[in-house]
Amino acid sequence: MDPLDKLRLLGPATCYEPAEEVDPLGRPAPAPAGLSADLSGCIYYAAMPGGRRIALLKTLLTSACERDCLYCAFRSGRDAPRATFTPDELARLFLQLHERGIAEGIFLSSAILGGGPHTQDHLIATAEILRRRYGFQGYIHLKIMPGADRDQVAATMRLANRVSVNLEAPNERRLSALAPHKQFTDELLRRLRWIEEIRRELPGPAPSSTTQFVVGAAGESDLELLATTAFVYRQFRVARAYFQAFRPVPETPLEAHPPTPPLREHRLYQASFLLRDYGFVVEELPFGPEGNLPLEVDPKVAWAREHLAEAPVEVNRAGREMLLRVPGIGPVGADRIIAARRRGWLRDLRDLRALGIAADRAAPFILLNGRRPARQLSLW
Repeated sequence: MDPLDKLRLLGPATCYEPAEEVDPLGRPAPAPAGLSADLSGCIYYAAMPGGRRIALLKTLLTSACERDCLYCAFRSGRDAPRATFTPDELARLFLQLHERGIAEGIFLSSAILGGGPHTQDHLIATAEILRRRYGFQGYIHLKIMPGADRDQVAATMRLANRVSVNLEAPNERRLSALAPHKQFTDELLRRLRWIEEIRRELPGPAPSSTTQFVVGAAGESDLELLATTAFVYRQFRVARAYFQAFRPVPETPLEAHPPTPPLREHRLYQASFLLRDYGFVVEELPFGPEGNLPLEVDPKVAWAREHLAEAPVEVNRAGREMLLRVPGIGPVGADRIIAARRRGWLRDLRDLRALGIAADRAAPFILLNGRRPARQLSLW
């Protein structure tokens, strides 16, 4: 098969692996303008640290898999198109796209063929060819395969700007319902621990790490997902958890399982950012009796209605940690408020809007100079 034909098959297959092209609402960003239609499923705008965006090539190294994960389009035994890149072939193809200005970086994942360590060797080899033979200094995101050994994880981290391990489920019991032959602790969680250990050993800037969960296929609750998310944020300094709403794939054991509402994925992203960036702990999140977040309301707003409606925050005196609890105020906004207070009092919602604050969202939960700000009440 021609390398471009392989890419047309293997690139869109990464739709099952959200990564840098997903915005804070969990939606994929569009492909770069002017890209030919046959590569539109392979190239995405990717958000880099600091807000810069690059054109990112996303592809699998192979779609031939020996594992039998119940939900996966590439599980062994399913009648699906298969293709495999050699490391040299994929590296040369990416370099051609890079030289033409089509792709600035690469996200490389893979199905498992010949075992996790064997597959990891091929991922490493592809990155080594790009870095050492072709001198590519741009962005590389590499997956860590289940079962990869510690030396392979270290080698991957020396080549990549970001690495990731797909936990897929929040614990061993839920993973067994998705992937009966994967081991949550030994094959997956241990690799995240190794990444954090190796990161401390590496000289200079170390790669960031992420993980991913399949949402709704194993009967897990939001509480289970977010408790594990909080754990990996805290223990392993994972930069971000990604959530992929389950979609049934024909000719898989879960083809009759109902799809997960996209709004559930959205609420999980919102809650995970509260844990990562806003100082919340899992126990503060507004779970219902079944351990799930309410779909009808932003979890931060739900918390504020319960805790701040009768005890509003004085914007002119509150510390940063309390400002972050107010809907409409994020980390940047909190810092701007604190800086503005050094110049004088904030007296009305116009002062907050001038700082880029979503003042109307904040208004029900704040005081300005000891008074509730005047606002238009909702009819509903």
